[in-house]
Parts: sequence; C-alpha cells; structure tokens
Amino acid sequence: MTDIEIARNTELQEIDKIANKIGIEEDDLELYGKYKAKISNSVYEKVKDNKNGKLVLVTAISPTPLGEGKTTVSIAIADGLRKIGKNSILALREPSLGPVFGIKGGATGGGKVQIAPMEDINLHFTGDIHAMTAANNLLSSMIDNHIYFGNELGFKKVVWKRCMDLNDRQLRKVETGLSGEKKIVPREDGFDITVASEIMAIVCLSKDIKDLKEKLGNIIVGYNNEDKPIFARDLKVNGAMAVLLKDGIKPNLVQTLEHTPAIVHGGPFANIAHGCNSVIATKMAMKLSDYVITEAGFGADLGAEKFLDIKCRKAGLKPDAVVLVATIKALKYHGGVEKEKIQEENIEGLEKGIGNLYRHIDNLKNKFGLNVIVALNRYTSDTKEEIKWLENKLNERSIPVSIVEGWAKGGEGATDIAKKLVDLVEVPENFNFIYEDTNSIKDKILKVATKIYGAKDVEYSDEAKENIEMIEKLGYGNLPVCIAKTQYSFSDDPKNLECNNEYNIHVRDVELKTGAGFIVVLAGKIMTMPGLPKVPAAESIDIDENGNIVGIF
Repeated sequence: MTDIEIARNTELQEIDKIANKIGIEEDDLELYGKYKAKISNSVYEKVKDNKNGKLVLVTAISPTPLGEGKTTVSIAIADGLRKIGKNSILALREPSLGPVFGIKGGATGGGKVQIAPMEDINLHFTGDIHAMTAANNLLSSMIDNHIYFGNELGFKKVVWKRCMDLNDRQLRKVETGLSGEKKIVPREDGFDITVASEIMAIVCLSKDIKDLKEKLGNIIVGYNNEDKPIFARDLKVNGAMAVLLKDGIKPNLVQTLEHTPAIVHGGPFANIAHGCNSVIATKMAMKLSDYVITEAGFGADLGAEKFLDIKCRKAGLKPDAVVLVATIKALKYHGGVEKEKIQEENIEGLEKGIGNLYRHIDNLKNKFGLNVIVALNRYTSDTKEEIKWLENKLNERSIPVSIVEGWAKGGEGATDIAKKLVDLVEVPENFNFIYEDTNSIKDKILKVATKIYGAKDVEYSDEAKENIEMIEKLGYGNLPVCIAKTQYSFSDDPKNLECNNEYNIHVRDVELKTGAGFIVVLAGKIMTMPGLPKVPAAESIDIDENGNIVGIF
C-alpha cells in the first residue's frame, strides 16, 4: 500500500483524546474537525512550572534529492518510546506546498510511521502558512501604497519581497506597478517562497503575541535617501499583520498512526531559512512530556547548525541528545555511485561516502559537544553485508548506532533506539556554540564555513562586503548568521558531493532580518524561491469521484 492508503486505512482517535494523554483539557483546544486542533496560548502558562522533558534533536547526513527520512525516523522514535512505556511527544515542522507539488513530496513520514490526517497536514492544514503569506503581502501592499501617496518616509530602496507557498522560478525577479496609472511607481520586485519569508522565521521564534507584534514591527522594509532603515512599524502595519497571524501563532495538535501526540507548528526550510519548528511548540512540548522528539531540516550542516546556533541561542534551549539519520543509499550517493546503481550492493561506494557521515558526527560530537547516536533508516534494498559493514565502522569509533525499521514495523521498529536514547540523554554534555555574539559577521561566517562545512576560506562579492559593512554600521553585527546554501554538499556546490578537495564558500549577498533577529548569508547559487523539477509531483496528484486524494507521498 502507498503511504496515503496506509494513513487512510488507520483508525485515528478523536483529537480531544490525544490531548488528554498530555494533560490538555478540552477548553484549551480549538477544534479543526475531529482530528486536528489548535492549542490555546494559555496552556503554556498553566504548565510553565512543570519540569522540562528531555529534548532529542533528529538531524541527518547530507541528503539525496528525495531525503533520508528524518521525519519518518522522528515519528518512529516517538512511537518507539511509547512502546517501551515512556511519555513522548513529537514537535515537528509543517509541510510546505512547494515540495508537496515539486520533487520531495509530503513531510508527514511514511509507511507505518506517519502523522495524520496526512492529506490535510500536507495541504492547507490549519491555514498557518496561508496566514503568513497574507501578512507578508499585506506589508508589501502597504509599502507600495505609501509610496503611491507621496512617499512621506522617503523610500529610496525597498528590500521587502512578496511571497507565495509554491515553487515558481518565474517569480524570482519581477517588475511591478506597470499599469500606467497616474502616480504609480514601477519598480523591480521579487517573490520568496513563504517558508523563506521573514514572517515564517518571526512566528517560529516569537514567545507570544506581544513578542510577535514587536518582531513584526522591527522588520526593515527599505532604506531612505540617507541610507537609514525604514521599519514595518513606521508604516503602522505590524498590528494588522499580527491580527492575520493571531491563530497562526498557536501550535497545532495532531497524532501519529499509533496515536502519539504530535505538536506541528512552523515550517522554515533549512537550506534557505533556519529550518526548525516554533519555539512555542518546542517549549510547550517539553512541559507536557518526558521526551520531546524534534527535527531540523536537511543535513546537520544546515538544520542542526541553525537549530543550535540560532534557535537554542535565542530560546535558551539545548538538546539532551542528537539522532543522526543515515541511509545506505545516501552514503553510496556521496561516494559517487550513480543514481541508477544506488540500490545495488556496493561496499566500495560506502567506503568512499562514509566520510560525509564521519564529518557530521565530528561536528555534532566534538564541535558542538553533544551526545550523538546514528540511526540507520533501513530500506528494503539494503543488504545484510552493507548494514554489518556500517555497524562495524561505527563500532570501531565507539559511535552508538541503531537500525530503525519504522517504515515497515511502526514504533516496534524503533524500540532499540528508544531504549538507547533513554540512557544517552542522561550522559552529561559540554554544549558549545560555533561562534559568539560578539564575533564580527565575517568571523561568524568563517567559523561556520571552516568548522562545520570544512571549507578553507570564504570569498565575498562586492555587494556582500558592502552590506556587511552597512549592517555593522547600523549596529546589528551581534546577530547570529543564517547561511543559505545547497543541502546536497558541505560546500556551496551541489555537484561537489565527496568534498575531497579544498574549497571555499562563496558569499554573493547578505541580508539583514531585524524582525527575526538574524542575518541571512546567501552562498553559492541558492535561491529563496525554488523552481519545479522537469516532472513535478503535481502531475501525479489527483482526486477521485469519491473525494479521495491520490498521489501525495
């Protein structure tokens, strides 16, 4: 059966029963049908004095184009913990419509380990991302309306882009205001995908509605003739934006197919944004359970680095253990094995590709000082010889490893890693950030590039140098950096899979995000508005005469 068929044929519990498992009362739920609900912001106040549960971060090695199953493993672990009698909660990101209709598909797990209702979560869910799109574009319309009616604030340059939650490369750069109406001012504009919008980052990093409104007001939307920043609050629009986001800031409660509670909220990509679910969802989950399983997007060089250097820094969090997801196919992919032959047994390919896994382990264990366990997400094409070879290699380095078979067996296929995590989270850690707030912007970028990516140096375009100088002159040099680069390689070149030779990171631009509170560093050819592949997943998605959706995977 397909993932969607497995999900459809599983009987779910009504969402109030799921809430009862973690002590949330019916009055604190806002129901979206029988199986979805918003959790009231008042819940955290009620449980804020509870002891924090253990926080487990799930990340991965550098992925192949279809991903390595971080969400699948995360769900399996949460279900596995409940199988061994532990109180666990998932804290995950919301899927974006971009990959659903693009190449990667949905983001609700697979096989017997899924969050549900699968179709709803992968599509419109509770409307959070739509609300973010509306808030983003309200700000855009207010900017151009202000300019139309005389430009009292003196906009010389607009830096705020419009957004939509679909992949559309045609919208990366557009001309607006071409109607020819009197007083209308044409200008160059562009679109980001919503999950790369600063609005998404702000929602995910806000503490409450008051903090949200303040952060929205702090967004820099442009610069005047004196090169001084113009903020969203100068347009008196942050209140209206907060109104659009009043429900979007509330976490969503759903369940796994085995009825484990899942708090799903926020969904920034990690290759072009900061890649973590909301602080509100994570902190709430930690007060409601003994073990919280969360994940960060793409490989550990992206999602985990940003989870640790941005989210943990800002929210005062730290994981008690890190699960590093690996697959046999990804190791062979990074060993240069052709896609057509990736399912064939190939120990030589594993030998060449295991360096990618070792580097991620070293970063997490020795650079960040965290407890690490490798989760081998098992595929049916994996041979016993390949699995044994990998286990031996990790045992030689005293790295704990567990074979996870959640896709085929559900939570039962993750009881081994669940038991190992119960012990691992009790081991003391020596958590460190990769850089300090007081480091210069270039020093922060250099430390991530050399310590995490393994690069020799960083090269900057003239535009990037000018923007760094401007940001530090404005007094924002103390902010963390959010580096946007390809997910397929430690380098900024998606084709440099093995990374055996010396390479530099190439920074083409730097953008200040004062609302979110970080600096976006654009490296290589990464785009904040993705494009569709030659054969988009949308071609296979349909609905039948009975209203059943097909083709989402």
